[in-house]
Amino acid sequence: MKLTAPVLVCVSVLLAACSSKSSNIDINSGGPRSVQTQSRSEPIFYNGKHYALNYSYNDAMKVFDMKVSGTTTPMKPDSQKDAVNIASSSLGYFACPDGQRGRLVGEPKFNGGVWALQARCG
Repeated sequence: MKLTAPVLVCVSVLLAACSSKSSNIDINSGGPRSVQTQSRSEPIFYNGKHYALNYSYNDAMKVFDMKVSGTTTPMKPDSQKDAVNIASSSLGYFACPDGQRGRLVGEPKFNGGVWALQARCG
């Protein structure tokens, strides 16, 4: 009978630990809810046009530094909306945990046919 109490306490602790959900995102541990911080270069097909997406993780700022450029025709200053859509959805697909999209941080900058953005998962 004395053995029953410690066993029940252990089982209760284990059940409580399993039932608590963490909403924190684990950066770079490789788990199912972790952000994949490896740098990538990907061809993107969006709205009938071809683009190139390059990004790397900026550990100091905890954001992805992203660049979106056109491969068939250069991007233009008025294509900010396309660049933001490409960056946020692509980051969600390639780097963020399931169900999350990339979220823009700061304002996109255009220079010489390339949009530079910063984003994080969220």
